[in-house]
Amino acid sequence: MNELIIEKTYACPYCGEQIDSFIDTSQGSQTTIEDCSVCCRPIELSIEVDQSNQEYYLTAKTDTE
Repeated sequence: MNELIIEKTYACPYCGEQIDSFIDTSQGSQTTIEDCSVCCRPIELSIEVDQSNQEYYLTAKTDTE
């Protein structure tokens, strides 16, 4: 069974803190902004969905990259 909400961990591109994030895979590939829970700076999250392999990739970058 394919879960619609999955948890991914990424490093904040500003402070390096490991952050857990929940991804709604039903939305397909997407980009969103989330604030770091430690340094409060905005992180741009790019979520890529590979439907054929049922894999999900999360890339975190600063809002100026």
